Amino acid sequence: MGHLIAPGEGEDLLRTLAPQVLGALARRFGDFDICEDAVQEALLAAALQWPVDGLPANPRGWLTVVASRRRAEMWRSDSARRRREEASFAAAVPDVEPATDDSLTLLLLCCHPSLTPASQVALTLRAVGGLATAEIARALLVPETTVAQRISRAKQRIRASGARFQMPPDGERSARLTSVLQVLYLVFNEGSTASSGAHLHRVDLITEAIRITRQLHERLPDDGEVAGLLALMLLTDARRPARVAPDGALIPLADQDRALWDTAAIREGIDLITRALSSAPPGPFQLQAALAAVHDEAVRAEDTDWRQILGLYDLLRTIAPGAIVTLNRIVAVAMVHGATVALRELADSDDDPALAGNHRIDAVRAHLLEMAGDLDAARASYLVAARRTLSIPERRYLESRAARLGPPGPL
Repeated sequence: MGHLIAPGEGEDLLRTLAPQVLGALARRFGDFDICEDAVQEALLAAALQWPVDGLPANPRGWLTVVASRRRAEMWRSDSARRRREEASFAAAVPDVEPATDDSLTLLLLCCHPSLTPASQVALTLRAVGGLATAEIARALLVPETTVAQRISRAKQRIRASGARFQMPPDGERSARLTSVLQVLYLVFNEGSTASSGAHLHRVDLITEAIRITRQLHERLPDDGEVAGLLALMLLTDARRPARVAPDGALIPLADQDRALWDTAAIREGIDLITRALSSAPPGPFQLQAALAAVHDEAVRAEDTDWRQILGLYDLLRTIAPGAIVTLNRIVAVAMVHGATVALRELADSDDDPALAGNHRIDAVRAHLLEMAGDLDAARASYLVAARRTLSIPERRYLESRAARLGPPGPL
């Protein structure tokens, strides 16, 4: 063993090495479900031993050997497999420095089409992110047993589908990569604006989403949508230091202290999206990153180029229509053409089933009504939105907006 590790150093290293070790084992043995369990036990052993004994000279090799031995023990526990195992175990430990980068293969397997989105998220965080089941449960604010069941069912479905640890056929690869990007974006979004709970941000989810997406970009540097997603995450997360007041209250974009924004992340994000748009056909994540870049480039809220934002939303609505795109575009319409025009467009969206019961449509309506000067109606819509959101910071913000408009006027 080598030097003692500082707090946090071992955790970061384990999360980086986890998919590498799992990829090496799964490529060698093929039984992804057993290998994943074995790697988790090796990670636990390292988390307990390394802070006491020091970092091994070859941490990945240490994990690979321990995981391989644990996998062999799991197989040996099944008497029907014992003879097969004993015959093959002489060559059972894979190379500790595999020449093949398995990170993309692992991501594609975790986002297998037979899995539900919730299972894809849980399995990706565990197999690729290296998070323990308890850590995933805390991050997602769900019981640990729920996460364990999702992961168990996911591995069972992968095994039942006959999927092997290998790159999918060319005809499936593009669709599977799209699923990977959606899962990573889902993880990032849940971390950036938690859908429920007392806190707006879940930094562990944000960190994992950016880390895994950065690794994916290193693996696919010429993929415009991968670069776009990484840029979008960086440009969005750059504002995090200014999004919450010391008392936990949400601060809207227009009111944020932009001096608190992470300028290094903004520069990196703008560079990524500029290169992606100049070298690849525009996709949904690239356009969303371009939108984030326009906001981040404005020194003051009043300097925001809303006409450019509206043009980008028009293009995004064409190639990737959706309820949230519609709402965000309507806000841009208000900033360019006025609240009255925007309210007419919002009325046309009231029947969209994707927005039924969603607090965001009420929040946008309240904002537009306030812009139009109808304060009583705006107050009512803010309160409806507040009742419908599960996020405590968002609820408090919406209630404060309603209170700021004063008491209802006389009938």
